[in-house]
Amino acid sequence: MQGISPEAWKGQALMPTAFGEAATPSASHPPAEFLSFMNGLPNAAAIIGWSEGAPFFQIWNSEFARKFPPMVDRAEANSEQWIAHIRAEIIAFVLSGAPQRRFEVERMSPLGIEAFDCTLALIDDPCVGGQRVLLNALDRTADRRVEESLRRELVSDSLTALPNRVGFGELMEETIARHAHDTSTQLGVLIVDLMRFGRVNEALGSMAGDELILSIAARLNGCIGKDAVIARIGGNDFGIFVEARSGISDVITLAERVQAILSAPIRLSNLTISVNCAIGCSLSPIKDADPDELVRQAQAASRIAKNSGRVEIYRAGELGAARQRFFLESRLRDALARDGLTLSYQPIIELASGGVIGFEALARWQDQDLGVVSPADFIPVAEESGLIVQLGRWAVHEALHQMACWDVRHGAEVPLKVSVNLSSIQIARDDVAAMVADALELNAMHGSRLTIELTESALVDDPVKCRALLETFKRADIAVAMDDFGTGFSNLASLQSLPLDVLKMDRSFVTDMLIDTDKLAIIRAILSLAQTLGMKTTAEGIEDADAAAALRDMGCTYGQGYYFAKPLSADDAYEFWRSRSNLAT
Repeated sequence: MQGISPEAWKGQALMPTAFGEAATPSASHPPAEFLSFMNGLPNAAAIIGWSEGAPFFQIWNSEFARKFPPMVDRAEANSEQWIAHIRAEIIAFVLSGAPQRRFEVERMSPLGIEAFDCTLALIDDPCVGGQRVLLNALDRTADRRVEESLRRELVSDSLTALPNRVGFGELMEETIARHAHDTSTQLGVLIVDLMRFGRVNEALGSMAGDELILSIAARLNGCIGKDAVIARIGGNDFGIFVEARSGISDVITLAERVQAILSAPIRLSNLTISVNCAIGCSLSPIKDADPDELVRQAQAASRIAKNSGRVEIYRAGELGAARQRFFLESRLRDALARDGLTLSYQPIIELASGGVIGFEALARWQDQDLGVVSPADFIPVAEESGLIVQLGRWAVHEALHQMACWDVRHGAEVPLKVSVNLSSIQIARDDVAAMVADALELNAMHGSRLTIELTESALVDDPVKCRALLETFKRADIAVAMDDFGTGFSNLASLQSLPLDVLKMDRSFVTDMLIDTDKLAIIRAILSLAQTLGMKTTAEGIEDADAAAALRDMGCTYGQGYYFAKPLSADDAYEFWRSRSNLAT
């Protein structure tokens, strides 16, 4: 460097010589053009020289004087940490011999932290006395505040100002880091799922729903204690983590406290609302805890709590089952997209004549890797994921298409009906009437050849909507059967008022009915009720000739079961009908 060597700085780099009070520079005063150039720079800029082994500010523009007044005219402020930081960066730059250096400076102001992106570069100009250092400082305060605001939005819930799912995880990670060597404390996570929140939104509107969430957040904040942190991790889900020094007892105590505080009715405007919640918990030694895993485990436990009605603690294997359901959902989605499912057809027999009056279409899935997947496994997954709507639509179209194919094969309309099951979830989410009408039209099929089977839950979940749907089916000559009758929640008043055609007795009543007098009495009562209401009856699960004969003698209309046939492929079902109809060649 001209005028001073890097060696001259060594040993003196942090001398207390103040910026702005150093000796007069050896160069002559710079011309007006140079000063005009400096003032024309958009950022704070200064030319730095040195005297007696210490830096001093030789020239600066008005922006620099405005942004950094202590550095140019207040020697007593030179002890501030941010000034010492700049001095150290300048000296390190000179000693490094590098052409450029970048660094950041932060300082506290009455309005908060101010941030500057600084660049140091060498210049060599006779106007300033030869080789000097140019400091350029870009004010990043506004950008930093925008970043901080976005950061707050990223980790906070906008309604409650509580941490959101991301913030919840970060706070857990900070807690885990503080207890890295703690072998006695455990970390417990609670997931609180508000089970009736959706109904509040539907009935009272989103503003009432927001008011409910705020009320619950306030209650939870008041009961969790100083060792716990609460977050809103979903629309109707709250998360809580606690440093459990007494292990599972701390977690259970907190869960019971939460359950008690939420059991008291909440006042919304002029209404009083009771809130039901499902609480699932997970626990891990704090030094080994994985935040994401703990949350997933607690969520798995909360799903079980919805059915059990009590606080549930995660047990090994539950998350594996949840992952298996997720895996099945992914494979089922692919199977529906590429026609990977098939329908099997179980004959429905008229017990009096022994003739085949129709078939029940049953979804079957054989996966390339998983093999045969039971409907008991994939139907609940389809209902939980919403794929049941797509599955139900496919089943109706496929069953009617197969009927059309049988008509073509027979050369005339086959005297058969096909029954298709529809889930209560599909009834709630889909326009079932339009879907069925489209399927009938697409396959040129009359409604009288289709029977829709609904469970009792589908009929009682939304009776007004269900009644309108059944009346639409009735106008289209589509028969409706109540499946698994006797196992649900039906009452005689609703049964009498609904336009049903068939009651299907659940197989649990038919199995061992000849040796169980209670089952026999229930079957007689169902058959008598159906006869009084003008409905036909179907008995499922008939396994032997004696049961078939007894049901026929008691007046049961139709029967299904392995005694007649297992579910058959489409070709085998057609041949079964031909053989029972004396049409076989």
